[in-house]
Amino acid sequence: MTDTPSHLRRKIEGADDLKSVVRTMKALAASSIVQYEEAVRSLGDYARTVELALTVCFRPVAGAYAETDRHHLAKRTGVIVFGTDQGLVGQFNELLVEFASARLQDIAGEKIVWTVGERIHSQLLDSGVAVAGVFDNPNSVAAITPLIGQLLIETETQNLDHETPLYLFHNRPKAGPGAVYEPVCVRLLPLDDAWRLTYAKSVWPTANLPETVGDYDVSIRAFIREYLFVSLFRACAESLAGENASRLAAMQRAEKNIDELLDELNKTFHQIRQRSIDEELFDVVSGYDSMSTKT
Repeated sequence: MTDTPSHLRRKIEGADDLKSVVRTMKALAASSIVQYEEAVRSLGDYARTVELALTVCFRPVAGAYAETDRHHLAKRTGVIVFGTDQGLVGQFNELLVEFASARLQDIAGEKIVWTVGERIHSQLLDSGVAVAGVFDNPNSVAAITPLIGQLLIETETQNLDHETPLYLFHNRPKAGPGAVYEPVCVRLLPLDDAWRLTYAKSVWPTANLPETVGDYDVSIRAFIREYLFVSLFRACAESLAGENASRLAAMQRAEKNIDELLDELNKTFHQIRQRSIDEELFDVVSGYDSMSTKT
């Protein structure tokens, strides 16, 4: 059925309204990216402080820890997957599920998996991965800290200590052309020889070498918990930045499609309007010619 001018006008108005919504979502996604990237950068100084504390703790006992590593055999593995529970993010969850599922097949033993985000939770279940728990995705930087606290409590509830493997899967922003994010896997635990020696051999920034005071086990466990907090916070913020980068790219594509649709609708509208005007002019001329012939 041929569109009428009034019908086309309604389509054009609807496309303009949709374009306004897309522009708003683009602005929100762009501002959110800056917010989460700034959170990652601001975490740098705190992460450096934790690293210096671990340097102090590991230097005197690096050899003792290495000995315990050789006798430790992991039977369980903790896995945390950061996804999203909101739409308009393209293949954000699908690519991460495919990446995580492939990596998890290479990990032997029992795996305790937690997800952040409802959508990736259901998709992991569909791919055959059992999920022990799901957490809501934070919607602001302020909401990240309570989430990380819940994750740390959950790992402690499952009796996962610092010698138990703990893997982290998430998407992080990717610079350059092409994809705007990439899936990554980070092994946070256990604290193996290479990990500990990296800190134990680090050069202290001043000439005054510090030392631990009080119970060593309490101190090292506290600093390891802070190390996990920093790592999880960074991963969550990077995941949220990647999610909004994906949404921004989707909105840019949508805006381009709407612009093309508007161009086509406006062109069709003007063609129909011009055709209607031509027909009216033709009727006027025909009527004039008919009247002139009769006279």
